Order: sequence, then structure tokens, then C-alpha cells
Amino acid sequence: MKVISLKIDESIFSETEDILKKYKKPRNRYINEALDYYNKMQKREILKAKLLKSSLLVREDNLEILKEFESLENDF
Repeated sequence: MKVISLKIDESIFSETEDILKKYKKPRNRYINEALDYYNKMQKREILKAKLLKSSLLVREDNLEILKEFESLENDF
């Protein structure tokens, strides 16, 4: 494990301490779980942006192909 120094806003720290008392969970474990969850959410956002970008690129090609098919149908 890595050791880090962390500065936390007083209000966040107090709220966290209250939650830790209620659930009797070590602060270190709680922070690790919170960071793990946040990392997963960020990865989803990154993937979402990539998929949106790819979708927009493919959409233009699909529209072009659709127009070509429509022109072929009109020729028959």
C-alpha cells in the first residue's frame, strides 16, 4: 500500500467521521472504497465520451450509406 497525505475540508471530515462512527468502519478503508467508487465513475464518464464521439463519427458514414441505398431504390 502507498501512504499519502490528504487535506480534507473540515465539513467533509466531520461528516465522514460521523458516518464512520455509525458504521464502525476504519477511515482508511472508507477512503479507499470512496476512491475506488469515484475512479469507476470517472472511467465510465471517459468511456461514455469515447462512445459518443465514435457514435457521431459513424453516424455521418451511416447517413451517407443510407442516402446511397435510397438513390439505388429510386433507380429501380
